[in-house]
Amino acid sequence: MPITRDDVISWLNACGQTLAENKDYLTQLDSDIGDADHGVNMDRGFKAALSKLPTVADKDIGTLFKSVGMTLVQTVGGAGGPLYGTFFMQAGTSTANKMEMSTADWAAAVEAALNGVMARGKANLGDKTMVDALSPALAALKQAVADGVDQSEALRRCAAAAEQGMKDTIPLVARKGRASYLGERSAGHQDPGATSSYLILKAAADVWAK
Repeated sequence: MPITRDDVISWLNACGQTLAENKDYLTQLDSDIGDADHGVNMDRGFKAALSKLPTVADKDIGTLFKSVGMTLVQTVGGAGGPLYGTFFMQAGTSTANKMEMSTADWAAAVEAALNGVMARGKANLGDKTMVDALSPALAALKQAVADGVDQSEALRRCAAAAEQGMKDTIPLVARKGRASYLGERSAGHQDPGATSSYLILKAAADVWAK
């Protein structure tokens, strides 16, 4: 079944809810290796993005994503704003003029989003950033599309790979961002950006698993 524009709106609302519910958890993770503001920033940014959704709710999926992306850039502090803003704006470019998406369209959107994040943040797999959740998630999603599995299973595999990628950041030494200032002391802590990326992709699996 296609992922409709209304499904996308439901997912964005679910993202806002899960980030609000996990605000303190994300901030605690960030207090260990960052500025202790990731949860607060993401919650504030998504609340602002969702408040603007009604003004574009009748538009295409790409416009929805771009609206979210621009609002996140304007309202999320630290590195999160530019990175998550880029994620949604690049996904918006990939889905321009689409009123519904196939699983393959979603995979293409995630790929465009990840490429944008990597270019903006100059981060690669293994640097202990959100890329460590997004990259394996994309690989799993593309493989699921190639395998021809149904949408629910593809999204489940994507979220599971993001979760594993998130957990795999724990032993890593950060090479990018605020956490990199800690050097070896950044090891042993789960990356907050990888965690919020996992939560966002898990929300997609939960909402779009029809």
